[in-house]
Amino acid sequence: MELLGKRQQELLRLLLKHKAGLSIDELATALGVTRPAVRQHLTALELDGYVAKGEERRTAGRPGQAYVLAAKGTDLFPKQYSWFSSLLLDAIARERGEEGLAAWLEDLAGPIAESLQPRLEGLTGEARLAAIVALMNELAYEAAAVPGTGGAPAAIEASNCVYHELAKRHPAICQFDVALLSRLTGLPLTHEECMVRGGGVCRFRPTPGF
Repeated sequence: MELLGKRQQELLRLLLKHKAGLSIDELATALGVTRPAVRQHLTALELDGYVAKGEERRTAGRPGQAYVLAAKGTDLFPKQYSWFSSLLLDAIARERGEEGLAAWLEDLAGPIAESLQPRLEGLTGEARLAAIVALMNELAYEAAAVPGTGGAPAAIEASNCVYHELAKRHPAICQFDVALLSRLTGLPLTHEECMVRGGGVCRFRPTPGF
């Protein structure tokens, strides 16, 4: 949000408060700017995917296009996913202990891996590894396949821990990644390096024979 101009931020906040959308005239009046200025901001925000055209509506007796906040625009506003996730993990850890939490996270990886398997159908070796890396990058892991040395198999390295703060509080959460990638590769994995444990990346290496 900070990368946008002040007027564009104000415009997005107005659309956040008016879920049914606002017309150019209504936005111009609320912002205290001209219609051309509003149209210019809307064009830029629509191009970036932050706003979208809504239903046509009558404004001052004439039909007008309403604009609404798009899903990408809604995502610009702060969310408390990490806080809520932390509450859930704390509750499970209190009830089952850290080992129980790790087991719960491993079980959680099962249905998720199953849902992703169709995208890996028929792929083996390097092609399968590349597809798994692509899946991880869709989830913002900033992952890459790195070749092995000294006879070691290729590994997957992630430079972004997508739940780093949660993992610092509950290291057992790393078991989710290990379990998920093990199921996707079809092989046990070694978690060689971990950012939560002070590493520069998270590195997961399949057993030989992948």
